[in-house]
Amino acid sequence: MRIHVVSDVHGRAEDLKRAGDGADVLICLGDLILFIDYSDHARGIFADLFGQKNADRFIALRTAKRFEEAREFSRSLWDSLEGGSWPHIERAVDRQYAELFAAMPTPAYLTYGNVDIPRMWGAHLREGHHVLDGQVAELGGLRFGFVGGGLRTEYRTPYELDEETYAAKVAAVGEVDVLCCHIPPAVPELLYDTVARRFERGSEAVLEAVRRTQPRYVLFGHVHQPLARRIRIGRTECVNVGHFRASGVPFTLTV
Repeated sequence: MRIHVVSDVHGRAEDLKRAGDGADVLICLGDLILFIDYSDHARGIFADLFGQKNADRFIALRTAKRFEEAREFSRSLWDSLEGGSWPHIERAVDRQYAELFAAMPTPAYLTYGNVDIPRMWGAHLREGHHVLDGQVAELGGLRFGFVGGGLRTEYRTPYELDEETYAAKVAAVGEVDVLCCHIPPAVPELLYDTVARRFERGSEAVLEAVRRTQPRYVLFGHVHQPLARRIRIGRTECVNVGHFRASGVPFTLTV
């Protein structure tokens, strides 16, 4: 069986249409929407609503780790919108999800990223789209476990969880052949983004599960420009499947 895996799609719908070409199944590890684009400040929901200059400032504050200032600046912009911020966000997210799920190949097995809003997926899922979070599916005779979302950070993205809740999902998956997560195991070289020059959050629970159960693979995304894309932990190959928004190319796994 040939499996294509993508993560961090961030609005790249046109290439998502072709991500399943030549594969028996597609796996998507989340972060479908594009809220703000650190590479092109004119793109994303924030820039669409407030313009590139405001996006430039917001990104500069966050990059400088001036998080409280960034939140105050962002709050002042959202408060300026008629009817409050959430209706505007929901409409923009809904439009992106409609386009992305229309482009999503089938069959596909999906889990959530930290910037996704799980309750908004249901309206856009099509036949052949299987969403799993803390659950297992059998593909090609192997057990694939799926753990979605991220851990709490200063960025306060929509689907961030406390460590206990996240660890419970890892435990619910149990022993699998392939563990599919949005965030990496907590290994420094997998977490450091060489362009953003910061460490992202990884999961100690995933790392402990890898050491204890030794799956064949752990597949993940989240870190867009990692110091290391693959490492081995015992017999387990840990693989960052790549930043799909940047590359438009899926990772290929043959089982």
